[in-house]
Amino acid sequence: MNATRRQLMIGSATAALVGVTQPRFARAAKDPVKIGVPTALTGPYGDLGNQVKRAIDFAVEAANAGGGVDGRPVEVRYLDTEGKADLARQQGEKLALSGYNLLMATIASGEGLAIGPQLLRWNALYISTVNKADDITGKACSPRMFRVNHPDSSDAAVVEPWLKQQKQQKWAVQAVDMAWGRNSGASFDAAAQNGSRTVVLENYSPFGTNDFAPYIQKIVDSGAEGLWVALAGRDAITFAQQARQFGLLDKVFTAGVSFIADNQVKTLGDAAKGIVGIINYSSTLDTPGNKVFVAAWQTKYPGTAPTNFEAETYLGTEVLFQAVTKGGSVAPADVAKAMEGTTFRTIYGDAPLRKEDHQLVTPNYFGYVGVVDGAVKPIINMTVPADVAFPLPNGSCKLSA
Repeated sequence: MNATRRQLMIGSATAALVGVTQPRFARAAKDPVKIGVPTALTGPYGDLGNQVKRAIDFAVEAANAGGGVDGRPVEVRYLDTEGKADLARQQGEKLALSGYNLLMATIASGEGLAIGPQLLRWNALYISTVNKADDITGKACSPRMFRVNHPDSSDAAVVEPWLKQQKQQKWAVQAVDMAWGRNSGASFDAAAQNGSRTVVLENYSPFGTNDFAPYIQKIVDSGAEGLWVALAGRDAITFAQQARQFGLLDKVFTAGVSFIADNQVKTLGDAAKGIVGIINYSSTLDTPGNKVFVAAWQTKYPGTAPTNFEAETYLGTEVLFQAVTKGGSVAPADVAKAMEGTTFRTIYGDAPLRKEDHQLVTPNYFGYVGVVDGAVKPIINMTVPADVAFPLPNGSCKLSA
């Protein structure tokens, strides 16, 4: 499998660097790898969904340019979910029943949680590359559902030791009123209690909020010295712009999760300076796989570096392609069996996918927004190794066929 992975990575770089045309596959070709992507292409999470699409297109083009995956052509189809759970379930069903039953990359955790219970009925498989709610690999786990990105429990494992070093005693939480936001708020509250800190206010704003002024005023009135933010996409940008306008970021020390993602920081510019938070991925990671990936990405998309959402979604395709090769099949049941308990070669380095809860285990990071080569970017200043960043399964996941 390692040799196959090296070939795929070299193929990825070559395809991006020289623009290889679509290869001809053998007349007696194997069944194609058909990836279905129900993701938010419009709405408040539209930018994140389009990052996901860019990463999958990159991986699929590179794989096909290198002769496919296990000699199979790769096909992909996208349907817009607008970040809504009910629509994600509908679009996931359409994709699965039309043959695109290797599903991946919804944005909101509620979307993944809506898809999970249907996978056996649809004869499908789902890989989370963005969803953070612990229930995905916890009490709502499924034999056909897997996660390669960092969940809230991993982020909490990073936050707790960091928080104990902070001088701020009173904290407020500003999070989106969805499964991920609520989960993140609860995780931060637990970390605060363990660090003898007090959460004096928890604000949960509706998905797609345009006016954060009432929430900002509540934070000011609470007397909080620190603010933890769990917002992403357009919500994160809108809140940060308004918080800076009202002077909140000058008065209250601000940190968060998914709040200083690459594209959001790029949009905010100087308004993001000084904000700290969890950084699940950085294009500067010094691993062989990441160096090849970033070089190929920058050739394909000049003047850019992969964002955390793009990188972790590309990681999801890495895992899927290796599992198809290992299992010698595109049947979801066979791919799922090939994924469980397997160690995959990834942009982070070799990473095991736990059999107990279907979670890939990788390092996690913390950092701040600063200036690098004249550009405002997230900068890593703390690395948490995988065995620390991912708590052991707590037994809430009960997998059954």
